[in-house]
Amino acid sequence: MQRALSEVSYGRRSAVKQSIAETDRFEDFDLLSVVQSSIAPQALNGLIDVSPTPIQRLAIPALLGTEDKKRRRRGPAPEKSGMEQFLLAAETGSGKTLAYLLPVIDAIKRAEAADMEREAAETEKKKAEQRQNLFELTSPPLSNEPHPTTGRPRAIILLPTAELVSQVGTLAKSLSHTVKFRSAMISASFSGTVIRSRLFSPNGIDVLISTPHLLSSITEQDPNVLSRVTHMVVDEADSLFDRSFAPITGAILDRATPSLQQLILCSATIPRSLDSYLRKRFPDMRRLATPNLHAIPRRVQLGVVDVEKDPYKGNRNLACADTIWNIGKEASEDGGLESAKRMIVFVNEREKTLELAEYLRSKGIDATALNRDVDERKQAEVLASFTGAALPNKTDKQAKRAEADVMDRSQTGNASASLSGPPKRQLQNVKVLVMTDLGSRGIDTLLVRHVILYDVPHTSIDFIHRLGRVGRMGRRGRGVVLVGKGDRRDIVREVREGMFKGQALI
Repeated sequence: MQRALSEVSYGRRSAVKQSIAETDRFEDFDLLSVVQSSIAPQALNGLIDVSPTPIQRLAIPALLGTEDKKRRRRGPAPEKSGMEQFLLAAETGSGKTLAYLLPVIDAIKRAEAADMEREAAETEKKKAEQRQNLFELTSPPLSNEPHPTTGRPRAIILLPTAELVSQVGTLAKSLSHTVKFRSAMISASFSGTVIRSRLFSPNGIDVLISTPHLLSSITEQDPNVLSRVTHMVVDEADSLFDRSFAPITGAILDRATPSLQQLILCSATIPRSLDSYLRKRFPDMRRLATPNLHAIPRRVQLGVVDVEKDPYKGNRNLACADTIWNIGKEASEDGGLESAKRMIVFVNEREKTLELAEYLRSKGIDATALNRDVDERKQAEVLASFTGAALPNKTDKQAKRAEADVMDRSQTGNASASLSGPPKRQLQNVKVLVMTDLGSRGIDTLLVRHVILYDVPHTSIDFIHRLGRVGRMGRRGRGVVLVGKGDRRDIVREVREGMFKGQALI
């Protein structure tokens, strides 16, 4: 448990805290005016007087190359020798997506301006040549030629799941309304026809958001997709460089390296395995870590329920159901719109999601099981009701039908027979999602105020990611961990003490 994370010294944390204290406005960043004007209305949903988060204060100047406080001259960014490499490491819900997205879009617009200048110069040169050769005929351009950037994006953002592709893609799409660039998200949630039409749109493409497996299969057939990429973002790097993803992610990077100007890795934790991998493969990578990395925000409270005591007497399922009922009744009594009406229950084993969801339903709780056996399209549809995200090309009725379908799928063959009619009481206006760590990484669960840790997490990394589903964007949250026979009570005690003191988990 305690050796899962790479340690960051408190001396280094204090130095970073001091260096970012001077920046308190987005206007302090040397972004193009059109990018600046998109932040408040599009990225921040019209919020007023919002200050950049620590990771944004740290990362944006570094990615722009303006840490020396000198503003760049107007026009395209200067050409850099070699590929710049960055690791952005910050706590969950800290705004990492915007921290890399704004500089990437800024670079795209500057490159676009440079291309237009070159094209204008070439056009003028051709006109001058034509004036000198009045009798030489030139063939007109074909009207049906595709855009030169069709299927060749300038930037690629890699994410481990279809839900995260949708989340980041939605933010990029909102920024494009003001900045005017072309973005596309592709994942297993979309049909092959939709994927092809988005990637190979005749209007061209600037930013592609995809999962590694899908992009790898596409580039196997058409390597030119990576021929023009200048910026590569690997989000949730601790997942995309683990044993299951690393070969595919590494192969994509190898193919894109010749044209890459910036490689940006992003993660909420730096496991020791990732630390070792990066030191071997990217020894020159610059690490930008916030002062609160590996710390669970103090605005998140962690309660403990002893499963061995009365009235549970070792029945963990009963303890979980009772905890949900208690929280649900509190929310009903509060009666406010901001009260917690959605909860996530995390378990360690995939098979347990089905069993526990069935048990909770028998106790009058609206519970849905979600695990990796459910296809990605269904996962995205169910998670959307917990993230507040809009489903692509789905109406509300379709979304509800999809969620009901997943619930039906999660029941085993004789599940319905085990319930003799509807339960005597129902917990009103509360929805519960039972899942493994499938949804604990990166997903912006703003609608969730409570998480229940049915099992004690295996590592401090899992503690950080699971409790990171609440307390996002400055909101308060609450976690409850069920502790029973054989669980490491000392570890739970250390985590609670560390949270109370605001210390990092290592």
